[in-house]
Amino acid sequence: MNFRSIDKHNYPQVADIYQMGIQTGIATFETEVPSYELWDSKHLPFCRLTLNQGDQVIGWAALSAVSSREVYGGVAEVSIYVHPDFHGNHAGTQLLNHLISESETHHIWTLQCGIMEENKASIALHKKCGFREIGYRERIGCLHGQWKNNIILERRSPKIGI
Repeated sequence: MNFRSIDKHNYPQVADIYQMGIQTGIATFETEVPSYELWDSKHLPFCRLTLNQGDQVIGWAALSAVSSREVYGGVAEVSIYVHPDFHGNHAGTQLLNHLISESETHHIWTLQCGIMEENKASIALHKKCGFREIGYRERIGCLHGQWKNNIILERRSPKIGI
């Protein structure tokens, strides 16, 4: 397995995995996969990773800014999705750990995420990779007529900004 950057060329495979996540109803509040241009505009220009087996993208991860304020320049929101055929084989762990390492090379000191409380596997993955639960947001979003809670997790770098 190897890592590559997400670009317009491999985005169709990224989008397919994103669509599979949307279909679970527990991975995101999004209901449609955005165009590459829209996706590109919402994510940081670095830390856009695919995990590949040969030419097949089996998972992806990317970071988004949490604020345009300079003081939060080292804080980013994590998105991570793994193809269902590769759940349970440590692809998510490899991908998230690589994203953490890459984020630190770009001076990111805090990674955060909000995960639907039903998504136990994603919560466990993040905790396994050093995230800690810091709270929850009750009824933060409505998906298909059902209000959902988010578990909020963060990981503070032991290397950056100490």
